[in-house]
Amino acid sequence: MSKYFDMGDETLWNPSNGAGRLFLKQTEVFEAELETPSGIGPGKHWGDPDTLAVDQAAYAEFVRALVAWHCRTSHTVILALSEGFVATALALARRAGIEVPMPEPVSGDVSGGVRYDIQAPGNPLGTTAAVVEALETRAREMDRWMAR
Repeated sequence: MSKYFDMGDETLWNPSNGAGRLFLKQTEVFEAELETPSGIGPGKHWGDPDTLAVDQAAYAEFVRALVAWHCRTSHTVILALSEGFVATALALARRAGIEVPMPEPVSGDVSGGVRYDIQAPGNPLGTTAAVVEALETRAREMDRWMAR
């Protein structure tokens, strides 16, 4: 068995049930953290938990907020815990034709914007540019491994 993440008649991703369940559970965590719905819901076969529909507009808002949130932190543990999910969500967004702008680093600011969940001692590798580069690399890697 597997799950189907569909947008209209196109399957964007067809992960195994285990990977699909994990992605959905993490989606719930980040919906709560961002206070933004993901736009992923019941699919064309209502009542079938293995078919999911991706609402392009809602998912675009969710992933843009997610990427901005991820790139604003310089906390090493938060970056490590979130990077895989954010990269997967970004790869799925790109498959859906969603443009996701990457944050630009702000001169003199380690994390490229509003700082939150600051780690002590600071993370010298936590610049926005380094985080964005790692996220871009991981998202491209995820896209190669995400079955359709």
